[in-house]
Amino acid sequence: MDTPKILIIVPSYKEEANIVRVLQGLEKYASGIDVLMIIDGSKDRTEEIVSFNDYNSVIHPFNMGYGVAIQTGYKYAVRNGYDLVVQIDGDGQHDPKYIKPMIDALLSSESDVVIGSRFLEGGSYDVPVSRKIGIKFFSKIASLITGQKISDSTSGFQALNHRAFYYFSKVDNFPYDYPDADTIITLIFAGFKVKEIPVIMYDRMNGKSMTTGLKTIVYVIKMLISILITVLRKKNICQDSEKLCCSSFTDKRIKSYITSGVKF
Repeated sequence: MDTPKILIIVPSYKEEANIVRVLQGLEKYASGIDVLMIIDGSKDRTEEIVSFNDYNSVIHPFNMGYGVAIQTGYKYAVRNGYDLVVQIDGDGQHDPKYIKPMIDALLSSESDVVIGSRFLEGGSYDVPVSRKIGIKFFSKIASLITGQKISDSTSGFQALNHRAFYYFSKVDNFPYDYPDADTIITLIFAGFKVKEIPVIMYDRMNGKSMTTGLKTIVYVIKMLISILITVLRKKNICQDSEKLCCSSFTDKRIKSYITSGVKF
């Protein structure tokens, strides 16, 4: 049986100091899997480094936001007939060695999305206490709202099947900046099955995080508002899901991969 067609998407913004390490990790742990670099309007050497290493890329003319970069990857995957997508950040925090375990977890279960969690047993992430409290705070909110225990609602390290990334490629209200707890809640409201597996993440070695200083306060406020809007839109989310996510040929293929025990 043919194996599923998989795409790794890597959103990057001003990551010239980190992107080489990410590319080296992909070559080591994800050889043979297609990679798409989404360069979100970087004015540094990120594009030059990616081009030199001969990776396929999409270049945004200006910085459009992390969420837009992710959705660009989803749209590319839909247009080019991919079955599964793995998203990994370009700042080096996500270890590529977990890509294949995440794919295996997706294929060996009925889950639509697999999230790499820093807070399950076996996972780890060395961050300041204040940031860890914030992550756990939003994870608790997501758990209470959805009725499903979510340990790491802000993890961007995810694997999605066709139904899930097709859905997010079509919705108009996908967050343009930080798709975190609100998108996990949306997924569960829309009827997608979400699973977490433990991963070890690392703090970025170079550059600044997207959420530091005053940006942290702005992030918290915007995320709370976004979660509130998501809850108020629950009925519409369910209706959108029914319209967009009817069973497709690709979904039937994924089910056949699950039953045949395909592994990577």
